[in-house]
Amino acid sequence: MDSVRLSEDERAALSSLASDLGRVFGPRLGSVVAYGLETPATPRLLHALALVDRLAFADLVKCLPYAAGWQRRSLAVPLILELEEFLRTLDVFPLEYGDIIAHHVVITGSNPFGAARVAQSDTRRACELSAKSHLIHLREGFLETGGQSDAVARLIAASAPAFVTLLRNIARLTNDDGPDLTTTAQRHTGIPADVVREVISAGTGTRSAIADPTALLSRYIAASEQIWEYVDTWRTHA
Repeated sequence: MDSVRLSEDERAALSSLASDLGRVFGPRLGSVVAYGLETPATPRLLHALALVDRLAFADLVKCLPYAAGWQRRSLAVPLILELEEFLRTLDVFPLEYGDIIAHHVVITGSNPFGAARVAQSDTRRACELSAKSHLIHLREGFLETGGQSDAVARLIAASAPAFVTLLRNIARLTNDDGPDLTTTAQRHTGIPADVVREVISAGTGTRSAIADPTALLSRYIAASEQIWEYVDTWRTHA
């Protein structure tokens, strides 16, 4: 479980969500956990996973009257799944569900994950898909900019959050979830630390500080190619 903390208001909002779901599902509601809490924004949109014994369309209909209230309290519509459904699809959503298992806060019920684990082979495959998709996005995005510096800077800034997520997922794949993502990425993939820092900085809203956006994008794409090569051959490193 993650060390992320909830404010009193956030916990109160999530507890009210759990109470609403309790009125819908009764004893079929097993656990409610909050996830996606790494977002530093204030206020942030709160995400929750509710695991139930059985889920029918009638239950969704009963949830409808609560939806507007959830929105007012900065609550995203909860992800509602049967526990068996969650466990059987760990291989389908290894990154998303793996992140929930690794970083969550229990709101009601017991920790529902127990010995649940995502297979490294599934994580590697998903990381490869993410890495290749990111690389293709950068290549195509550059062509769409027409080479205009401002547009290239916007491309870098807009892609930075996905890049950070990709690096975090690779850190999870290598079981090296250290505090310094830049160092961790360089240690495993060999990409230059300065490229990681500059891209992350651009994503925090300081893209105007990029001296030469096209030069940075060139190094960023080269780093992305290197990341994909690393993940593609990771089985030989394991």
